Amino acid sequence: MSPHTALAADREPPAGYAEFARYAFAPNELGYCGPDDGDVLLRGGSPAELARYAREFDGAWPYLEAIADAAGLSDPLDADVVTSYWIGGGLLSAVDPDVLLSRLRSAFAGQVTGLLDELEPGQALAHHSFHVFAVYPWVRFLGGDPTKPVQVMQDCRVRWGTVRSVDDDHAVLSAQPLTFAGGVLALGAPAEDRVRWRRDGASLAPAPIVGQTISAHWNWACGALSTDQATALAAATSRVLDLINAARA
Repeated sequence: MSPHTALAADREPPAGYAEFARYAFAPNELGYCGPDDGDVLLRGGSPAELARYAREFDGAWPYLEAIADAAGLSDPLDADVVTSYWIGGGLLSAVDPDVLLSRLRSAFAGQVTGLLDELEPGQALAHHSFHVFAVYPWVRFLGGDPTKPVQVMQDCRVRWGTVRSVDDDHAVLSAQPLTFAGGVLALGAPAEDRVRWRRDGASLAPAPIVGQTISAHWNWACGALSTDQATALAAATSRVLDLINAARA
């Protein structure tokens, strides 16, 4: 059994729980969100452990609840819910953007945010990229030297790319980076993007394969994407960028 599936079969978490762990580990490792001892996300934990950890991600959890409620699902870690939040897909269309805005403004009341309080009705999407570009405050710093805020938002968004090479612990992708020019956030021409896929023998997903399309979050590879998933991620990211650029205009 490979390191990323090192749990005994009777302790392997449901698909949504495991997928949440794959995408949540990188920012948790960096200390940006979630509880301490995030190695449970990398090396595996029981469903109960992962559910407890997930609820402590106060950035992601309101979105997962919103998607689950809109879809009539009882578990915010349902696989379709988790995929919709991190990658995109059909369940996003079920979430009323105005209800979502109200919910997020309540959840993050008192915190310094980006454009959350300035968005117009209809300008919201229950996708991780919306949290990166609208809720995190980095978008407010684009008026000065944009280098740092653009890099942070680039790293924080879930991105996709084609694997060009793989070594012992890292992979090099060809992926579109976030750019900022003429006052507009956009995705640029493909460039090299080096990410970790394994640490000390443990990985979030199977080893990347050259030519494969995979996702990445911060400095970690999170797993292979189907053509439909890559398309959904690109579509959700593009939609959010359009919302943000319109709000900043």
